[in-house]
Parts: sequence; structure tokens; C-alpha cells
Amino acid sequence: MKAADLFIKALENEGVKYIFGVPGEENIDILQSIKASNIKLILTRHEQGAGFMAATYGRLTGQPGVCLSTLGPGATNLMTPAAYAQLGGMPMVMITGQKPIKKSKQARFQIIDVVEMMRPVTKFTKQIVDANVIASNVREAFRIAIQEKPGAVHLELPEDIAQEDCEAYIYEVVGHTIPHPDLSAIDKAVELIEKAKMPLILIGAGANRKITCEALKHLVDASGIYFFTTQMGKGVIDERHPQYLGTAALSSDDFLHAAIDEADLIINIGHDVIEKPPFFMSHGGKKVIHINFDPAEVDPVYFPQLNVVGDITKAIEDLAEKLTIKENWDFSFFKRVKEKVSLHLSKYIDDERFPMLPQRLVHVLREHLQAEDIITLDNGIYKIWFARNYTCYKPNTLLLDNALASMGAGMPSAMAVNMLNPDKHVISVCGDGGFMMNSQELETAVRLQLNLIIIILNDGAYGMIKWKQEAMGFENFGLDYQNPDFVMYAESFGAYGYRPHSDLEFREVLKKCLNTKGVHVIDLPVDYSLNHSILNVKLKEKTKEL
Repeated sequence: MKAADLFIKALENEGVKYIFGVPGEENIDILQSIKASNIKLILTRHEQGAGFMAATYGRLTGQPGVCLSTLGPGATNLMTPAAYAQLGGMPMVMITGQKPIKKSKQARFQIIDVVEMMRPVTKFTKQIVDANVIASNVREAFRIAIQEKPGAVHLELPEDIAQEDCEAYIYEVVGHTIPHPDLSAIDKAVELIEKAKMPLILIGAGANRKITCEALKHLVDASGIYFFTTQMGKGVIDERHPQYLGTAALSSDDFLHAAIDEADLIINIGHDVIEKPPFFMSHGGKKVIHINFDPAEVDPVYFPQLNVVGDITKAIEDLAEKLTIKENWDFSFFKRVKEKVSLHLSKYIDDERFPMLPQRLVHVLREHLQAEDIITLDNGIYKIWFARNYTCYKPNTLLLDNALASMGAGMPSAMAVNMLNPDKHVISVCGDGGFMMNSQELETAVRLQLNLIIIILNDGAYGMIKWKQEAMGFENFGLDYQNPDFVMYAESFGAYGYRPHSDLEFREVLKKCLNTKGVHVIDLPVDYSLNHSILNVKLKEKTKEL
């Protein structure tokens, strides 16, 4: 069998349905093999878009998304999605081409050491040097990508190896079970929780799995312990739950941080320090129980007193079964924080000024979307407002990245979401800066006949950094730019373009887009004038009152 054919057969064996990518000369044999297979090639306009789509596929399905590039510049363009998947815990397999390795074809033209380049941002990277090991290398790559903590892996298939004849052999896909946590660790955790006065549960990205949701809800319901989430843990439990305190969107000085500061024990479920930490530990301060698939890495700001290692769901179930509600628990302060949070989040939601406040946008979208509908975010200052203010009813209905926090990922992510969920409304909210970083994928979205709404928050600047400048007392400098006419830009790709001029007109446009198939781009002017006063000044004052 031709090696390229075996490679694709091995991918089919792993259940691969899509390959996202931009092929090159060194992938031509692979391309021909894909053509004869059941795998669909999703041709993108940039390797970065392909990588973000593959990572999001892995994030939502638990099975590795697959992306393809040629050598050299194609491979370097996959570096950012590789880091995105690696830090975010998203299983992804990258396949890159290479010049022949057994004889020179074009000297050193376009050749860089892609395997070594990928090493810092992957769990596994390897060049295939013999066609007869293709099947085992593919099986190993998928096994490693899926194994907790999931992440990115890379295989390089040189052009001459892809053309070789080889033995046709496929390895059976063998799953693996995650060990149950040690019962003595569970008993120690129960003891610590029951002795605490103000225990608080933290839910992170590692707990954002479908199977974990019911177990977590049962634990919270049975114990009455309040909980909060990281940004990537949003929605694991319905955020209308009376014990939900909020999402850690800021680093400090939010109502939520007042609760964290008062807690004497944090039960950390599925969070590690790769995602921006919601609190720092200090010697002699609060105790922390680390519940995750792997032990905590000791860090100057994170050194838990107890590791409960193994299957997270089983650990939660064991805790819920053994915990008893204690009279020494005092949640009165958390209840007060909850009331303050609810009051705070209700401000400005009915403010119809235009350009639109981000708080108002969050409220309007929540009003118009069903529980199962999905919003993806790019990266910018608005991400803080969505993380704090948007109420998730279901897991993975607000997809954002708070690990690599890369700009340019929002729209490709939404495209993968729509492919996997064609029956749900999907909205991508992007800043004008982040949108332009991968705006060429509009052509891909239109060509694939996706149903997608893209809301571009237009402030003509890199707003997050302007906010940081203001917080540090610096004058605005070096962050303003000019945008194209986004309506004409969208229409040039075959998408629908809109530019509302009032709050009412935006809501009418949104309703139209939700009820019309196709790719819709809304150029929405945004008012960030309250960012500094609320997030840097007033919150700090209000939390001190608690």
C-alpha cells in the first residue's frame, strides 16, 4: 500500500471526519489519499484558521481535531494554534509536510527543523522516517493527544516517505481508563472541608466535561457550598444556581475576590495555573485542595496542601457521598457577596445609549439566545464583560480562551462550532483588531455555507491595551487604527453586512440574522468609556465596603 494511503487509513481508523488545512506541494500525495477517503478536507485561507478550527473541534468533541500544512511557512503558521490547544487542554493533531529526506530535492529551500520548533508547544512531535511505522505513529499521536491533560501533537510526513510502498497494517484503537482517586485522599479532603468555616468551590477548565456537570451539581446541592468558576469553567453548572458567585474575569478587586479572600479553604476542581489564576496562595494563608487528573505543580503562588489525583468525576461523587453539612460552616458573607453581584450586574443592562455599552450587548444577546445556543469570543476587553456578565445555562455555550488568550481565534472557533452544531445559533463576538487577524476566513465560512453571526465591536483601537494604559496613568499612545468598511468587506465575500445606528436597530438586525441562514457580519460601534471607572475604580471601592 502507498504510504500516504496508509496514513489516511490510519486517520479514518481514529474516527477522523475532517482535516482542516492549507496543503502544499509536499502534501500532494496526502491530498490524493484524502480525495479517495471518507474524510472531508476543509480548505481554509490561512493555516492559523485551520489550527483554531481543529483545536475547537477537539475542545467540543474530546477527540483530536486534525489540521494540515506544508513545510516551512505553512508549519510556522500553525505555531499559535498549537500553543492555543496545548495550553487550553484541547486535543489536536497537526500534520506537516517536508522535502524528501533521503535525497536532496531543492537543497535547503524552505527547510527548517519543524519537529524541534514544535517541541515547546506540543505533547509529542515526530518526523516519520519509515513508511512501515506510520500506523503505530498515528495511533500513538492520537493516544497522547487525548490523554489527560489533552493537548497538541505533531507528525511530519516527508514527501518521499509519503510515496513509499509499505505494509498495510492498522492498529486497533484502544481506550484507557483514568484511575480513581485514592480513598485516603478523599477522606483527608472530607476532613479538611468539614473542619473549615468558609469552604468555597472553584471550577476550572479541567472540570468542563459533560460527565462532570451532574456530579458537580449534586455536590453543590447536597452540601450547600458556594462555587465560582474560571473563565474556561463557565457553564459547567447552570449559572442561575443560587450558590453561584460568579466568574473570575479580573485578577483582583472584584466582588468575587472578596469572597475568595474570606474563604479559609478553596476546593479547586479542574483548575491549574496555566489558565490565568483567580487567586494567589501565600504561606500561612488559606488552604487549598487540588482535585485534578494530575498533581499540582508546585509554584510560588500555588502549592496546595492536598492533592486528590485521578478521575475528577469520581472524586466529586465520592466527596458528595461522604460529606455531611456542618454547623460550623458560615456562608453568610458569601450570601451577601451574591446579593451585591446580582445588583452590580443589573446596572446598565437597560441603558440604550449608542454606541452600545458592552454590558448592554451582553444583556441583549442573553435575552435573544436559547440555553443551547453558543457564543465564541475572540480576545479583548469585552471578554471580561462577557465572562462576568453573561449567564451560561449550559456547558460550553460561551467559548473563550484564557490560557494562551490569542487574538484571531474567535471566528475560526465559531466556524468549527457551527459545523458541529448546525441546529444551534452560533455567534462570534470579536473586537475589530482580533477580527482582522483572520478575517480572510469569511470566504471559508461562506463557501462552507455556514450559518453564523459575527459581531465586530468597533472602537478603532486595541481597546484592551488602551484600558491598561489608562489604569497605569499613561496617555493613550500607539493603539489607534483605521478599519475597512466592514459592511462592504463582508459583502465582497458573499456574506451579509449590517451597520446599525441605534440600540433598537441593532436588536432588529440581530433578530433578522437569527432567523436568516447564511453568514452575517454586524459592524457594531462600542462604547468603552466606562471600562476604567467601573473595572479599576468603582469595583475596588465597592468591594472594600463588604
